[in-house]
Parts: sequence; C-alpha cells; structure tokens
Amino acid sequence: MRIRELIEARRPFVSLEFFPPKERDAWAGFFDVVERLLPVRPLFVSVTYGAGGSTHAHTLEIVSRLRTAYGLEPMAHLTCVGASREKIRGFLDGLREAGVDNVLALRGDPPRGQENFVPDSADFQHATDLVNFIRREYPALCLGVAGYPECHPEAISAEADLGFLRQKLAVGGDFVVTQLFFDNDCYFDFVTKVRALGIDAPIVPGVLPVMSLASIKRLVGLCGASLPPAYLAELEAADAAGGAAAVAEVGVAYAKRQARDLLDRGAPGVHLYTLNKAEAVLSIVAGLGL
Repeated sequence: MRIRELIEARRPFVSLEFFPPKERDAWAGFFDVVERLLPVRPLFVSVTYGAGGSTHAHTLEIVSRLRTAYGLEPMAHLTCVGASREKIRGFLDGLREAGVDNVLALRGDPPRGQENFVPDSADFQHATDLVNFIRREYPALCLGVAGYPECHPEAISAEADLGFLRQKLAVGGDFVVTQLFFDNDCYFDFVTKVRALGIDAPIVPGVLPVMSLASIKRLVGLCGASLPPAYLAELEAADAAGGAAAVAEVGVAYAKRQARDLLDRGAPGVHLYTLNKAEAVLSIVAGLGL
C-alpha cells in the first residue's frame, strides 16, 4: 500500500527505520530485532543503507522479507550514489516484483572518506533528479523525500533549502520524512514555513534516541542538526557518571518526551530511527499510548 494513503487513514502513528547489517551472518540478529518490534504495529518501516551505499545490495532482499515474512509495509531507501538509469531501473523493477510500493528518494551521503558529494552520473546529481525519474518511469510508486528542519548543511540558506523541498514535491514527492532534530519547535516552525509555500504533503518528524555521546556529536556535525545546550550538558553528565549505559538511559527518556510532545502538538506521527535497538524503541513507544 502507498504510505501517503496510510498516513491519511491512521493518525497518530509510529513508523520505524532499520539499518541492515553489512554482513549476512548478522541477519539473524537483525530479524530478531524486527520480530521483537512487531507489537509496535508500525505504519511503515524504512530500510536505509550505509554511507556510499555500502549495504545497498541487501536492501531489496530485506524489504521483500519484511513484507512477505513479517507483514510490514516497507519503504526502500534509494540514493543518487553510484546511480545510473540501468541500476535504478533494475532496483525498482525488483521492488515492483516484490510488491513493494514505497521508496524514499534521497541524494545520499558521500562515500566514506570523501568529504563532498560528487555525482556518479549527470542524470542523478540531486534528489530532485531521482524523484523526477521515478515518478516518470514508475508512476505507481509512492515517493517519500527528506526535509531538514534546521536546513541542509550544504544549503546556502534556509529559504533555498525550502525551495529544493518544494521542487522535490512538485516533481513527484508524496510525503516528507525529516532529518533528526532535538528541539520540537524546529519541527513546528519548519512545518509552518512549508505550509506557507502552499505545500500540503504530510511531514513526518524523525526522532533519534541518543545511545552514544561520541556518535551523536559526530552525527549532528554531519547532518546539520543541533543539540540543545541543556540536553548536551545532561548527556555529558551522564557519560561522566555512568558511561554509555547512562547516556542511553538519558537519550531514550528524552526521545520518549520528544515523541509524546510532537504527537500532542499535532504531528501526524513519529518516525523512529531505531539504530536496531529493540529495547529503546519499545520503551519510547510504551510512553506514547498508541
């Protein structure tokens, strides 16, 4: 089923993002996490892959299994990294054969060790190119696109970034999933600005439970998000007092409050970046009363 229609039919909701392991011998543990999270009843689940497409080859097989073996509604990530018309057609044909109706179309991050994004093809330099191609060649697919409440780190301005989002939706995007953020006002301000452009597409907030202080400091530097000073101080105090376990406890509690506040203030649902951590996700969802 198309996610845009699912969003309209069921609110509020939780959706989940999974990160497939690089090695196949770790798949059993990965699918154990998936099975443990079935009681969450996610509206949909997305499957990402590593920087530079390092686990791209697994995506098609995994999304197919999520649908057929677990009855979940999957959404495959697809990026411009390593893209060509032939590769994208092959991947999308595989999705169609597997009965998968949803794709998250992204520009993608540079491969590891490469500071700036360098297109592999003149046809696919931006997410807009990918969205436009998929909509034209595979019109039945439902297309998600990314939104940046705190502005894409490479955008010259917030206004320019909003313009790119409007363009992605104009050429075929159906809904928006946001980059992570930790100040809910950023999300609601972003929604207000998008709506002022005449855009009515659903905008689903992405929520990340912080599990590691070092990892989140590195991640926010890459994606342009910011950590509120008080939250950062709380994480640093937890790390000093109890290490990673204490940081994770603070991070999950914060994500639970953040998700609850988003729903209370009118967000259609929350998209949880699971980090493949079942206990963290179960704890967050338990506090939402869905």
